[in-house]
Amino acid sequence: MVRLRETEVILRLCIVFLLILTSILIGLDSQTKDIAYIHKKVTFRYLFALEVELYINVVVAAYNIAQLGFGWYGAAQKASNSKWLSYLLDQTAVYVVFAGASAAAQHSLLVVTGSKELQWMKWCYKFTRFCFQIGSAIILNYIAAVLMIILSFISAFSLFRLYSPKRYFHLKSST
Repeated sequence: MVRLRETEVILRLCIVFLLILTSILIGLDSQTKDIAYIHKKVTFRYLFALEVELYINVVVAAYNIAQLGFGWYGAAQKASNSKWLSYLLDQTAVYVVFAGASAAAQHSLLVVTGSKELQWMKWCYKFTRFCFQIGSAIILNYIAAVLMIILSFISAFSLFRLYSPKRYFHLKSST
């Protein structure tokens, strides 16, 4: 059980690192170019999905830091209510991060390819550094989502090992 706890702590630290790194890459990403004698600056705020992804990453990173603190404080705690809450919040965090990364990837793909129907120009021909930085942030976000899926498996194992295999939804006896 100690190895499982150490694995959970390492995973949460890696997730926090990746989510903060993704937030920094998105939040500090801007590029300025002169296009046809017009000074044009592009930032993540022009793409609403990137702005939402930034906020999601910050909130989920804060949640994982809080989980590290609660785990450190109550490491020997075996209450099923706290395990259920942890499991459900871990599941929700995975879904929200994956959905945010997918929305940002879809929105960024529109920026890469452009759309004549919507009169969107292809930004990546003009703002290459911006696009590479956003692309790397999205890849890091997907890596964080995969690590969160693994963490969710560990959270499920920690929860369901408390229950008896013979009686449906009855906790194992302490003796």
